[in-house]
Amino acid sequence: MALNQEEFDTLITNLQQYAQQQPGSYKLKVGLLALLGYGYIFFSLVLMLLVFVGILTVGFYTRTLNSVVLKLALVLLVPIFVVLRSLWVTFPEPQGLKLKRQEATYLFNLVDKLTTKLKSPKFHHILLTDEFNAAVVQIPRLGLLGWQQNYLLLGLPLMQALSPDQFCAVLGHELGHLSGNHSQFAGWIYRIQKTYYQILERLQQSGDQFGSLILQSFFNWYSPFFAAYSFVLRRMNEYEADRCAAELVGVENIAEALINVDVKAKFLENSFWPSVYKKAEELVEPPQDVYGQVSLMLFNCSTQEDSIRFLQQALAEKTDHQDTHPCLQDRLESLGYLTIKNQTLTIPPQFEISAASEYLGNNLEKFTHIFDQNWQEKMQTPWRQRYAYAQESLQKLQVLEEKSKNQSLTKDENWDIAYLTWEFRSQETAMLMFRGILADDENHTQANYLLGQALLKRNDDSGIDYIERAISQDSNIVIDGCNLIYAFLKSQGRNKELKSYQERIQQHYEFIWLAKQERSDVRASDEFKHHNLSAEVIENLCLQLAKYPELKRAYLVQKVVEYFPEEHFYILGVQRKWTLTDSGKYKFLDQIINEVEFPGYTYVIIINNDTKNLEKNLRQVPEAVIYQR
Repeated sequence: MALNQEEFDTLITNLQQYAQQQPGSYKLKVGLLALLGYGYIFFSLVLMLLVFVGILTVGFYTRTLNSVVLKLALVLLVPIFVVLRSLWVTFPEPQGLKLKRQEATYLFNLVDKLTTKLKSPKFHHILLTDEFNAAVVQIPRLGLLGWQQNYLLLGLPLMQALSPDQFCAVLGHELGHLSGNHSQFAGWIYRIQKTYYQILERLQQSGDQFGSLILQSFFNWYSPFFAAYSFVLRRMNEYEADRCAAELVGVENIAEALINVDVKAKFLENSFWPSVYKKAEELVEPPQDVYGQVSLMLFNCSTQEDSIRFLQQALAEKTDHQDTHPCLQDRLESLGYLTIKNQTLTIPPQFEISAASEYLGNNLEKFTHIFDQNWQEKMQTPWRQRYAYAQESLQKLQVLEEKSKNQSLTKDENWDIAYLTWEFRSQETAMLMFRGILADDENHTQANYLLGQALLKRNDDSGIDYIERAISQDSNIVIDGCNLIYAFLKSQGRNKELKSYQERIQQHYEFIWLAKQERSDVRASDEFKHHNLSAEVIENLCLQLAKYPELKRAYLVQKVVEYFPEEHFYILGVQRKWTLTDSGKYKFLDQIINEVEFPGYTYVIIINNDTKNLEKNLRQVPEAVIYQR
């Protein structure tokens, strides 16, 4: 039986205590648990191979090697092949600008110095990326057998955000993941976990029910336990990597680096990038020097008032079981930095030169220009689309505002003014408009959602009620709404309230999967009811169906569904005047699906001798026959 969120959280909490008290024994158990998964896979593989060979051998010696025996053997061959192929774990090669030693000599020398000190393996490639991040990636050339190719990924914005000493601390943390034997063990555990996911994913894609039956039930029980054990291991490694960095460059540098990374990441996400994309409302082309602007903003943001607010948000966050990285407060406490400071934490002082300038030297401008060009090329089409949409929307807003001066607007027009004001003018003004709309219709989904989102952004927890009301009206926004509330609660350090939203998100994903399952097929045993569509919609559909002279009759009903019944699932049964070959049947079906405009989610099925029982049930639904030639 799979663990629920509360059981998973309890297991992780207990494992963390156990790992702290007996780290050696804990790691042994992680290794044994990993081997248990391996053992089951290889046992199943050997068993399937033996049964496969046994079936062929018995069939050969008893001279009953007929099509039935061969089909039975093939049933086993599919999962055997899938498992064998999945054991060869594949990892995509990281993407980024590959640096040459002569292009960034100081950077390569620094990396060499730190790898020597930490006795970590050398890097085969150093990649410069456009992300606000740094990471080490090991790509095993021989799958589970190892032979690693090591990549160091360094984000240009991250280098622009840190001083040279702070950047050394971040490098020390990342290299700490590779130093010592714990990195090899952690890497092995990671590859094993990826193997298990890969096997199950490929079995599901293959549609092999026999193989899924053999492995799925075991992994449904096994995966949550292995995930919990490996989660605690990765969390321990984060603290260990912080300590490696502290030994290299000092506690103060790694602590200040952690603070700057957290605060400046929030600056990019909440201030800088929204201000850049806002320009698409006025500029036809995207700006040319966006990464130059990033550098300037990251260099100066320490002196802005928002920095204190972002730091307070970061310190309010609590470590949870969704991310292996501990929260900022816990990492600083583990380093002993809070004891050293013995006072209220503040933003680190502004530095004179960034790590990007220090370690990329004269080539910094060239690299910045490359990222600017790449970003501009990537943004060309969406930027122009946004500009066109903005101009059209602003014109529409102006027309509606002029109209409102002389006559009353419809509900839809009032909503359009409120939404366009929110998007292009003033969110404060739009919030007042949303409240006015909700005064007339308290269940207006979009007004509730946007007002709730705005209130949560302003740290007003009354926004939760508005979001809840919105998601109760529309199942399509349940996950986004729960994620908004989850992020708000996490930023406030209200961890006890997080679990219910974690469980709701998980449950909704399960409902989505179940809804897809019940909508994936139509059988005679299903329950059907009247389509409940207007005469106008049916007439439009029949006009389209009349274009097919070979069409004899068409049925339209709703399938009664358990999950998300408000999202109607229509069944269109089409019957031709003559019997078709398989290829002709699929061609006709494709024509209907691709050329007809349906009233909603519609499943099209051919009515013929194979579906007589289904047709019989469709006939029993009132007004099921909508077209007959």
